[in-house]
Amino acid sequence: MSTVTPDGASAPPPAGVQSVHRALDVLESLGALGGAASIADLATATGLPLPTVHRLLRTLLDRGYVRQLGDRRYALGFGLAPLAAVAGVTVGAGAEAALRPLVDAVGETANLAVLDGDRMVYVAQVPGRHAMRMFTEVGRRVDPHCTAVGKAVLALLPDAEVAAILRRTGLDRRTAHTVCDTDALCAQLDVVRRAGHATDEEEQEVGVRCVAVAVPTTAVRMAVSVSGPAPRMTDEVVATAVPLLREVATGLARDLR
Repeated sequence: MSTVTPDGASAPPPAGVQSVHRALDVLESLGALGGAASIADLATATGLPLPTVHRLLRTLLDRGYVRQLGDRRYALGFGLAPLAAVAGVTVGAGAEAALRPLVDAVGETANLAVLDGDRMVYVAQVPGRHAMRMFTEVGRRVDPHCTAVGKAVLALLPDAEVAAILRRTGLDRRTAHTVCDTDALCAQLDVVRRAGHATDEEEQEVGVRCVAVAVPTTAVRMAVSVSGPAPRMTDEVVATAVPLLREVATGLARDLR
């Protein structure tokens, strides 16, 4: 099955086993749809025929990777939990090794966050060298509109997908600096696309400034960041951090490939 590129041209199908690609499309779509969806929702999200989605779901159900809810919708299954736990440990350990040079060079806390559904989840962190430093619990989920990692990832996505995420999450005000207007946020994302990095100017937490760069891969939407107290995270520190963040992001993308 061929796909269509943004310019309308026909693209070759992905390499590998087509049925495996389709099964993974179903799982990823379930995650993107909030963890539960009907067969019709999944058919729309994946572009696959209803009978194909149904067959894939039956197999995934048998293996415990999906489960059926009382309202006949499907949800991610408990069979994924052991895999997620092992992946979390191995990914976290590898990411910490990649983040450590950032801390050595800048002195502030370095983070890796992944888009999970509609929110960003921190999956790895290396604390800064200072006695007063930023701590973000690994596993913490945050809204994308008010975080540097979130805006860096949103800037990679098509406008329609960004709009859909923002409709579902809302634009809750976290601080007096939070951007709560969709048009203003979209204008900010245009700036992020041109600059190649995003910032959080005390938008998630008062007194905290953060700069992030998206990892250049479509396999997993993620971003690396450096955060610290606003008085220490000067424009000079941000300027120093950006090329280092890009280097780390490029390395992570290479590892994913």
